Amino acid sequence: MQRATIENMLNSVDIRINGTRAWDMQVHREQLFQRIARRGSLGLGEAYMDGWWDCEALDEAICRILRGRLDRRFRLTLPDMLAAVAFAVRNLQSVARSTLVAERHYDFSNEMFAAMLGPTMQYSCGYWEGARNLDEAQEAKMDLICRKLHLEEGMRVLDIGCGWGGLGRYMAERYKVRFSGVTVSKEQLRYAEEHSRGLNLRWRLEDYRSLREKYDRIVSVGMFEHVGHKNYATFMRTVRGLLEADGLFLLHTIGTNQESRSGDPWIEKYIFPNGMLPSIADIGRAIARRFVMEDWHNFGAYYDRTLMAWARNFRRGREEGRFRCEERIARMFRYYLLSCAGLFRARSTQLWQLVLSPKGLMGGYCRPVR
Repeated sequence: MQRATIENMLNSVDIRINGTRAWDMQVHREQLFQRIARRGSLGLGEAYMDGWWDCEALDEAICRILRGRLDRRFRLTLPDMLAAVAFAVRNLQSVARSTLVAERHYDFSNEMFAAMLGPTMQYSCGYWEGARNLDEAQEAKMDLICRKLHLEEGMRVLDIGCGWGGLGRYMAERYKVRFSGVTVSKEQLRYAEEHSRGLNLRWRLEDYRSLREKYDRIVSVGMFEHVGHKNYATFMRTVRGLLEADGLFLLHTIGTNQESRSGDPWIEKYIFPNGMLPSIADIGRAIARRFVMEDWHNFGAYYDRTLMAWARNFRRGREEGRFRCEERIARMFRYYLLSCAGLFRARSTQLWQLVLSPKGLMGGYCRPVR
């Protein structure tokens, strides 16, 4: 594929090579076009990390590429085919492999994540209805989760994939629940323990498949993306076994518009190894005969604003010296955050909150009004 071919494709979505607008690509190495042709999205991302090209409004460029469905022209590259085969043949999210994403991403640096995420330490989509900034959006998200779960004082609550513990602290302080959180990240566990003294909280370094206790409420925020299609049924069966008969489960997950059995090769290699986004059909099959669907809420458009806020925080935190990383890593995070913002802006990917019950609530479920 020659430069002219790729240039024509970009022109079709109003992106110019070395143009003057913020979303135009500035190409520094002519070999970029060959790299994209051979390696698709992996080549595009790696070339950005290596400084072969730049784009002031990278998020908008990616949005235009996805809205124009140009990404579909590169799905037969070798990295994409190898990823598809690996996800189809192997259980890449087995118990033995469950800590890989923590070691590669979540354990990267608590200082960096604190600078990027802000004081709430929420690494998932904020709820921006009425919010003026990221912190308000994240607090609104935590409040929405608590109200959807109909929390009451003294309830036993489990958080599967508890992150740095922000949601648990919020629940313990505002609703006086007995909270347990599990994570596979040693750094997240350390942070959660250090910032939760004096509260009724318990943190464990454990895979969800080994849990045995009973809970009144279960929540999982931004973890289901690491479960994998070979384990969706196991996950739902495990949650059903841990939940009291009159309990509620809230699942907060990114989702895709159509079924897929592999992730993006660049995201897989550099950000979330073995990650896989579920479809509506995937979730439906996993909850069938196990749960009653009480509520399904999509606010994926809010992830654009959340990711843009994280990108600003990351840049500011590095400039202020709140954390250190080499230039290639900084470009990796910038590409990750801004390209994902473009992904959600294009509505190629969604953010769902589901409320599930084992037998169905008598009288029905009513989603709380903000």
